[in-house]
Amino acid sequence: MAQVVDSRWSEHAFGVLAEAGFRRGGARTAVVEALARHACAVNALELEDELRERHARVGRASVYRALELLEELGLVQRFEAARGIASYERIDPSGHHHHHAICRRCGRMEPFENRDLEQAIGQVSKEVPFEIAEHDVVLRGLCERCAS
Repeated sequence: MAQVVDSRWSEHAFGVLAEAGFRRGGARTAVVEALARHACAVNALELEDELRERHARVGRASVYRALELLEELGLVQRFEAARGIASYERIDPSGHHHHHAICRRCGRMEPFENRDLEQAIGQVSKEVPFEIAEHDVVLRGLCERCAS
């Protein structure tokens, strides 16, 4: 199955990195390019495996450092998908995003979008004494396969 590369996001990411004083090359570039091939969240170990399959010489610590930097720069969002395992997902500069339903048993992750949910979150953000900058929703339960 061919992976679609989101070159718009990767070029945006490289621009933000350049503005922050980071050059292209090495682990950061490999991680940005790998993330651009994922439409949904991925964890650091999955990225490391993918990079190894592509013969990129990037160590685990470098993958984690790159992900931490991308999170600090607002390019990826980190969330706990499975118990104790952080997943990372690209942040679309347009603000478009989705949420996740995650199976507690097998870890399957299903992205979803819901306009009514977004409207409800928008209403709640008007009612709380915070300037809401972002949000994420993770629903946990059992997928169809594990529930049967």
